Amino acid sequence: MVAKISHGSNLYGALSYNQEKVDEGLGKVLATNLVIEPTDGAFNASACMQDFERFMPSHITTKKPVIHVSLNPHPDDKLTDEQLTEIGQKYMERLGYGSQPYMIFKHEDIDRQHIHIVSTRVRPDGSLVPDSFEKDRSNKIRRELEKEYNLIPANGQKQGEAWRLAPVDVSQGNLKKQVANVIKPLSGMYRFQTLGEYRALLSLYNVGVEEVKGENKGKPYRGLVYSALDGEGNRVGKPLKSSLFGKALGIETLEKQFGVSKETIKADGVTARTRTVVSEALNSTRTESEFRAALQKKGIDLVLRRNDEGRIFGATFVDHNERTVLNGSRLGKEFSANVLNERFADDSHREDLQTEQPKQSDNLRHTDKSTTDKQPQAGHSTLDDAVGSLLSVLTPETQGADNQQPTIKRRKKKKRRYGRQL
Repeated sequence: MVAKISHGSNLYGALSYNQEKVDEGLGKVLATNLVIEPTDGAFNASACMQDFERFMPSHITTKKPVIHVSLNPHPDDKLTDEQLTEIGQKYMERLGYGSQPYMIFKHEDIDRQHIHIVSTRVRPDGSLVPDSFEKDRSNKIRRELEKEYNLIPANGQKQGEAWRLAPVDVSQGNLKKQVANVIKPLSGMYRFQTLGEYRALLSLYNVGVEEVKGENKGKPYRGLVYSALDGEGNRVGKPLKSSLFGKALGIETLEKQFGVSKETIKADGVTARTRTVVSEALNSTRTESEFRAALQKKGIDLVLRRNDEGRIFGATFVDHNERTVLNGSRLGKEFSANVLNERFADDSHREDLQTEQPKQSDNLRHTDKSTTDKQPQAGHSTLDDAVGSLLSVLTPETQGADNQQPTIKRRKKKKRRYGRQL
């Protein structure tokens, strides 16, 4: 079982995030402590917030009064709701939160069973629940619970490795299900602050995502389409509207998540920890392939974006241990695309590496040439397909001469290559 603890400042945000899962039928409230359960069983974030506030002093000095815990049993551990509830309650009691208000949520948006617990770190008298050696104490509690419930232990597994997903395999068919099995858990497990960072994360698992926006009869619309990708980064099959997977995978929900991620990343100090690991790997290696290998040993994937000339113009680091995606410039100038391009410009190993392992390239190739004069390969879709598919949902069906195709505001189409380079 993997346990992860986050401290933050936004109690309502943590409650609403979990409540949205419940409202969408993708989760349930397993138990509460000092939080009143509605007579009809229908919780809402605002009412729960009021219950939490009853046990908090009027003046709080700490900047991070909220604790958000996720407990993730191994996929092979089959537990009942009662067992998950007991595990959550025992964990909180032993961590020192038995007298604090908290709520235990079960998320059911993916096959893997897991629970989230939201509580407050501030006692009614204004003192804080002790957090000294919190990580060590959490690991001790986790090991105890693994033995008590005969769970598969997490020892020896990094958090990123514990839930590494299988990339989409276009040869297996059923692309919609495969894409869903990737985007649903990743969107909830990882933190990212832009659509570009989200796209970089999905690319590791052969999934693409594009924003489509335009105007129809004076009314703007926007949305997302997902695509299955082959090993070369080519779109395969029909583009999939985000509405097929629920509101949680739509542009509006993700943009809210960008803001929450920004806050939690800053509060948790993730950027500094990831920067340290990346810096050590960069300083101890000479070539791009060595750099990638050093990062992957530490649970970090590197996604580079290159143009046709091979110049790096974008770099993103996916830290699976922290479950956080960070653009290189967020880590510092020394990790920006320009610096990395100069660093690896004379890397003679790169061309050989791409030739030998074309289907495992981690570089997203872009071209400035328009692809309108090229015939799409059989079985592949272009972004135009995605736009047309999205229009069928976002625009009303009308007839007659006034029913003109809206103008699509989009960037020039660019060829991409996705995938993880090992």
